[in-house]
Amino acid sequence: MGYLQEARENHVKKKVEEALISKMKQRALKECDNLASKYAQCAAGRTLSVVWQCRKQAKELNACLHQYTNDAMLEKMKKEYNRQQQQEGKEPLPL
Repeated sequence: MGYLQEARENHVKKKVEEALISKMKQRALKECDNLASKYAQCAAGRTLSVVWQCRKQAKELNACLHQYTNDAMLEKMKKEYNRQQQQEGKEPLPL
């Protein structure tokens, strides 16, 4: 598949892309909720020391979040959105 064809398949309006990014972030937070709780427990009652005291929890949380919030995931969501639009009889927007 050529670059131009792939770009057309993944093209969505900016508003749609922003909504997909928001949905992607919500899903990531839901999937990583247990790690977010661990980080929050570690950070509770701390101020500046949270940086070094909770470093392990922060790294684990960030690694988890990155699994669900990256360019590959966004492209996958765009393809799914365009597929749904085609099934509903709406053509995805050309470049």
